[in-house]
Amino acid sequence: MTDAALTARVTETDIFVRISPDQKMRIVRALRRSGYTVGFLGDGINDAPAIHVADVGVSVDGGTDVARAAADIILLAPELGVLAAGVAEGRRTYANIMKYVRMGTSSNFGNMLSMALASLVLPFLPLTALQILLNNLIYDISEIGIPFDPADENELVRPQAWDMKSVLRFTLVMGPLSSLFDAATFSLLRLGFGADEAVFRTAWFVESIATQILIIFVIRTAKPLWASRPHPALVVTSLGALGGALILALTPLGGFVGFVALPSVLLAAIAGVSGVYLVTAELLKRVVMPPYRDVSFHKMPAS
Repeated sequence: MTDAALTARVTETDIFVRISPDQKMRIVRALRRSGYTVGFLGDGINDAPAIHVADVGVSVDGGTDVARAAADIILLAPELGVLAAGVAEGRRTYANIMKYVRMGTSSNFGNMLSMALASLVLPFLPLTALQILLNNLIYDISEIGIPFDPADENELVRPQAWDMKSVLRFTLVMGPLSSLFDAATFSLLRLGFGADEAVFRTAWFVESIATQILIIFVIRTAKPLWASRPHPALVVTSLGALGGALILALTPLGGFVGFVALPSVLLAAIAGVSGVYLVTAELLKRVVMPPYRDVSFHKMPAS
């Protein structure tokens, strides 16, 4: 068969038998020309050409030196389930990387914009340098649990590709949203409560760290917040970091960095602003995140 004829027939054929090493290679190339991502498993010298031209060449620990040299992956366990588990783990890792990217863009971009705007209208810095460093340290600690978090089913059933447009869209919506609520907090503190420097900085630190940490429970999944259970490690690191930040900011322990006690009415107002922010983020994420689709009964695409 010519290459064109083979390409036309290869997607309709399930089994090829009694084929030479060159024919194995041609079949792999025909599948790739048809748009498939091709993996080839072999352990002998005659498998080496096909292993080499496949997208992912796979051999086994007991294969020939030539086959193992041509392979991208060498199985140390005698079962293909290792590959399936590895693919699933890779997709889960990618999903968790995206959670970290979303968390960073929704908070860091917003905080940068908020600090820049606040410096134009306030007669003092909204946070001191030490308070900013403390905020960043606690925020980073809260993210330690992200690698343990499970991924949604639709993120595991098919490959995920890096989508810069999606990341940019998320940043340009969720970042300004964070800044909008920061501005609301600034107005509330200065116009509503007449807060001085120390009270203002303490209150904004509390609002900032609370929204930065709690947002992970919103953006970690495309499902509704209440429909996806986070990993216990993520819950512990996030809520633990938030608890530590609140203890530091609202008790005499924070005196060394300039924090002061806040009245209960002001704390309630900050909690209200933070709650409205999280609800708004939950609604907007349906616009800026890929929608969740139930794949429970869908067959995984051929590859």
